[in-house]
Amino acid sequence: MLNDLQEIERLKKEENAIILAHNYQTSDIQEIADFVGDSLELCIKALEIEESDVVVFCGVDFMAETAAILNPCKKILIPDMGSKCPMAQMLHAEEIRKAKNRHPDAAVVLYVNSLAEAKAEADILCTSANAVQVVESLPHDKVLFGPDRNLAWYVSQRVNKTIIPIPEDGHCYVHKMFHLGDLHFLREEYPDAEILVHPECDREVQEAADHVLSTGGMIHHVAQSIQKTFIVGTELDMITRLRRENPDKTFIPALNEAICENMKLHTVEKVKNCLLNEEVVVQVDENIANRAKLAIKRMVEVSKN
Repeated sequence: MLNDLQEIERLKKEENAIILAHNYQTSDIQEIADFVGDSLELCIKALEIEESDVVVFCGVDFMAETAAILNPCKKILIPDMGSKCPMAQMLHAEEIRKAKNRHPDAAVVLYVNSLAEAKAEADILCTSANAVQVVESLPHDKVLFGPDRNLAWYVSQRVNKTIIPIPEDGHCYVHKMFHLGDLHFLREEYPDAEILVHPECDREVQEAADHVLSTGGMIHHVAQSIQKTFIVGTELDMITRLRRENPDKTFIPALNEAICENMKLHTVEKVKNCLLNEEVVVQVDENIANRAKLAIKRMVEVSKN
């Protein structure tokens, strides 16, 4: 009898499937994935899928929705439909339309961590890796930016434009767990370590860090750095990938409790079952998908420049 891993490999060949996984997935999911990346890398990968007929997306709902928007003729599966991003749920299309009415001269830049209905209202999307680049690419002096307030603040410090967060309190519950006191304690305990934090962290945490980076940025920075020890302020399983790719370096979590429970709903068994039963299929309304696709493709084009 085949074990789960062998069965997944068999089903992938049988269904002509590919598995995509976010950096925050557990080690066993990262190991069975054909591609592991941050939100920008996964967007680009989803746009480039040609040969596969089925995509299993091990991430939260907005990521699978993005893959479905970019691949309307392919079957996009998510192992556990309960894997929803709480931040994405904080901003709906109606709130964006109201903000547009209040600020008709502003561009709308949405974090990819948003619902498909919200993406359809955006001029362009961004990720934490390219948010500054995207905002700078626009001719507008005023930008409505959502749903993460901390990323909006991060961008506002790096561009000469007015950044208006929508909603006012949008946030990632995992990155809100990090506190300045944690970093001060770790800095004293590991004085030679570099502190890397994600731009979804609170302002004071960003200001106390050595580098504020997306998960993809962390991977690149660590690979190029002569430093040997890093304190990492993002979701705990980011360290799983960093350790795997940099076995000669030491990674210390800024907080062991920084776990995205929504991401962790996916398991190897659920991946196997979703391939076996070809469920749950992620679908997006065609009108919403067509409008959202324009914003996604604009982001990818900016990122390639």
